[in-house]
Amino acid sequence: MIDLIRKQLGEEADFLLDHKAIFPKDSLYLPGSDFTDRVHGSSDRNPAVLRNLQTIFNCGRLSGTGYLSILPVDQGIEHTAGASFASNPIYFDPENIVKLAIAGGCNAVASTLGILGAVARKYAHKIPFIVKINHNELLTYPNKHDQILFASVEQAFDMGAVAVGATVYYGSRESNRQIQEISEAFHLAHELGMVCILWAYLRNPAFKTEDKDFHLAADLTGQANYLSATIQADIIKQKQPENNEGFKFIEFGKTHPKVYTDLSSDHPIDLTRYQVINCFMGRAGLINSGGASSGAGDLEQAVRTAVINKRAGGTGLISGRKAFQKPMDEGVALLNAIQDVYLCQDVSVA
Repeated sequence: MIDLIRKQLGEEADFLLDHKAIFPKDSLYLPGSDFTDRVHGSSDRNPAVLRNLQTIFNCGRLSGTGYLSILPVDQGIEHTAGASFASNPIYFDPENIVKLAIAGGCNAVASTLGILGAVARKYAHKIPFIVKINHNELLTYPNKHDQILFASVEQAFDMGAVAVGATVYYGSRESNRQIQEISEAFHLAHELGMVCILWAYLRNPAFKTEDKDFHLAADLTGQANYLSATIQADIIKQKQPENNEGFKFIEFGKTHPKVYTDLSSDHPIDLTRYQVINCFMGRAGLINSGGASSGAGDLEQAVRTAVINKRAGGTGLISGRKAFQKPMDEGVALLNAIQDVYLCQDVSVA
């Protein structure tokens, strides 16, 4: 398996597989078969939350490893249904989304209230459901960037979902309201025994300069992760960083020189490790997003992202468009290639 992964990584194979992280892994809470007991067993989560978290960890090809491969499909709202599904119209039908997650060996499927509700009685007992409760819709003109509630925690609970998901646009004008809304929603979800997953995204025009997009900066996304763990997200979804020093270039907030010397470097594994550090040293699992589908090279890019996440101490990948914007057999192959990285013992934590 490692030979295939090396081939998929191409010229970056040694660069990614042989790197020694600048911040030691010994300080992290790393994924493993005992993660729920070892990490969450001493928390204030009630037994039902622990059961549902373990249910997610025990499903699919990565069952029992402590790693996660999740299929997320909320793009019909976030990017419009036409833009998301026109290239592969079978996914206008919610059942095919769930079928892809099952055939692809995923730990769970994350989607909207309507998509999962349409097939809940048939599939909620076959694969863990994660109901995304807020969205940014694109029909308002002119477009705005604001996550608003589309569903309630109670609706997710009633359909048999084991978890709720939500997005906060950290850095946006609306972030204070979103943080308060989702903190309250997560409190109720935990009371009902549901796992809480946060899409911890940055959104502010000032974060993007002519030269760099600091929405992908390790220091800024790391702080978003820390805020997400503070409102008790059990799992944090974050875009993988591509640069650093956002606080310094944009000249706002506070940082420290050791963030860039002792806690991270310009290597992608070190940048992602800083994200893990901010997830309470890995107590909240970091799952990186797979990114948009570009067609050619999607599988190789997904494998690269998985290798970086795993070696950084992350918990897995949540990959949607790269999988569902292809014929189902190709989507399954891509999801399996991601999972193979986490199953391969030769790809170790750096």
